[in-house]
Amino acid sequence: ESPVERVRVMLFDISDFIVREKELTEQNRKMAGIARQVEKTNALLEIQKEEINQQKRTIEAEKEKSDQLLLNILPNEVARQLKSKGKAGTREYKQVSVLFTDFKSFSTISKELNPNELVGTLDAYFARFDEIAMSHYLEKIKTIGDSYMCAGGLPLSNRSNPIDAVLAGLEMQHYVQSLHPAMRAAEKTLWELRIGIHTGPVIAGVIGKKRFAYDIWGDTVNIASRMEQSGQTAMVNISGTTYELIREYFICDYRGKVETKNMGKIEMYFVKSLKPEYALDASGILPNDLMISLVNKL
Repeated sequence: ESPVERVRVMLFDISDFIVREKELTEQNRKMAGIARQVEKTNALLEIQKEEINQQKRTIEAEKEKSDQLLLNILPNEVARQLKSKGKAGTREYKQVSVLFTDFKSFSTISKELNPNELVGTLDAYFARFDEIAMSHYLEKIKTIGDSYMCAGGLPLSNRSNPIDAVLAGLEMQHYVQSLHPAMRAAEKTLWELRIGIHTGPVIAGVIGKKRFAYDIWGDTVNIASRMEQSGQTAMVNISGTTYELIREYFICDYRGKVETKNMGKIEMYFVKSLKPEYALDASGILPNDLMISLVNKL
């Protein structure tokens, strides 16, 4: 091989090397571009992922608010039934204790207070009634003006509901009475409460399609309302039916009979307090451990 041929071969090799080097450089440039594109895509995916997660958290938070709102409107069992089945029917209960409250001379009180003060005071009373009802396993049904209605023994049936309702009624009256000294000192009109309770069968369920409402129907509701109307302030007025179910544990005074629509004359009793052996203290409002254990066994 001549020197000229060797130079030609070397030049060819160098040219080939240069071409390959350019190709590799171009490939590296393209790979770097792809890598940058991948990084940008990954960054966008991370942003989208975070946006999706944020949307998911927002949806879950709104769902929780919706669920909580539903639980505030409906009893837990009914709300669960509505969520799982999309509907909640009516049910008959053989023994439910219905409690009504009403403030005496509310129309007179409403004229003495401005609207904000009136509603604020009523709201404070009802908020405390909610707490008392819940602590005694009663379900708030509704409020109508200055009237508060709750019931025991639904949506989950129990045998202790007459005792639960009477204990709640005594505690509600005790709460209202406890505010009177401050009202007298401020020379304000007293808010005086009547309470009536009756025990019997009811139909309960959800009415409405857009604005759900849990309600109860039957003569038991009407008689409980009559017990409240026939009661006296600072007292818990119960029907003879309720009395027979709670007489073992409470001190009661017989009041006679009152005429009721469709049910004739109904016996009435004032509940004064728990019997001493079942009371936590001399007030006779709160049950002691013995009473609680007996009620839990019912």
